[in-house]
Amino acid sequence: MATKKKIKTKPEKKLLESSEELAEKLSRTEQWVEDNKALVFSVLGAIVLGIGAALFYRYYMNNQDNIAQSEMFQAQYWFEADSLDLALNGDGNNYGFLEVIDNYGKTKAGNLANFYAGVAYMKKGDFDNAILHLNEFDADDKLVQGRAYALIGDAYMEKEEYDNAINFYGKAAAYHPSEYFTPKYLMKEALAYEKLEDFDNAVASYDKIITKYSKSAEIQDARKQKARIASKAAK
Repeated sequence: MATKKKIKTKPEKKLLESSEELAEKLSRTEQWVEDNKALVFSVLGAIVLGIGAALFYRYYMNNQDNIAQSEMFQAQYWFEADSLDLALNGDGNNYGFLEVIDNYGKTKAGNLANFYAGVAYMKKGDFDNAILHLNEFDADDKLVQGRAYALIGDAYMEKEEYDNAINFYGKAAAYHPSEYFTPKYLMKEALAYEKLEDFDNAVASYDKIITKYSKSAEIQDARKQKARIASKAAK
């Protein structure tokens, strides 16, 4: 006959402390605070000051950004009109992009001014300054940041620094890939590889377009260019 196993019962945990224990702990806490008033108030003061400083900085930067956007309006107008020297340097009454960068460089508008300045220098054929300002530009935008990388690649292509061009075309292609923009960057990357006579990698760049972006406008050109240099890659 089977015997019933005795079920061991665990002692119940004390869920609530006695009022005497709570009172004792509270008393000890109050005593510690009393004994360390200077430390407590210093810590609290630092926290309050930190929060206040963060809020003030945010307010200040937002205000500065609004001012910078207003100051940059005329420079954007000159840029659209291809008055590049005025867009960059202003006219003495209105800021150009370079003055916006100097005075409001840490704002969003100042950051965007670097992009405009970089493009303006590209149009003027000043590729070193174009690279300088486009490298300073940094944005989360899915399109403009990729465009900035590609423009830096273009500047290095003009300087015949093809390794650097490949690096930035690669960054542009990898940054938020899209059917419209990425194939354009890959075509540029392939051309830079071809300039270095690295035909295998040029073919690989064209293959990315053919296999991943078959609906792009560049698909036919990618196939044609791949066929053109395939024999060179095989040698």
